[in-house]
Amino acid sequence: MNVLTVNLLLSTLIFWIAARLYLLPRLPELAPRAVLVPILLLHATRHLGLMFLAPGAVYPGMPSTFAYPAAFGDLLAAILALASLATLIRRRAIAVPLLWVFSIEGSLDLVAAIVLATVHTADAVMGPAYWIPAVCVPALLVTHAIVFILLWRYGDRIVP
Repeated sequence: MNVLTVNLLLSTLIFWIAARLYLLPRLPELAPRAVLVPILLLHATRHLGLMFLAPGAVYPGMPSTFAYPAAFGDLLAAILALASLATLIRRRAIAVPLLWVFSIEGSLDLVAAIVLATVHTADAVMGPAYWIPAVCVPALLVTHAIVFILLWRYGDRIVP
């Protein structure tokens, strides 16, 4: 059994339960922007995925076939999160299409990283960076789901 897979699945379940209990029931009474701003701030920290390229943050032997796509996919997601945040705060019409791009790219990046980590057994050499997929990725997956829910429910009404 792969311990990282168990951690990832259980942490995702816990974050989803928290969202179902505390956030999703309140969505109708909350402004979409009020929910999206903290989510985008969280995703703006995805530059931390660059740790997969940092000696000391990972052990020697980190497969580059996992590390480079994971690191640069996360960096792109962070940049898209910041761009989405800027357009959302300024109430620009481009915010909604940019949110779609951000959440699609960000979700696909996380799924790809999970697959690549599994295929290349990267968990064995993650070192201190282990906490990224064990705790951060589940939170990111759940918040991407929330972004998709908001986009489907409110669409262009996100930016009044």
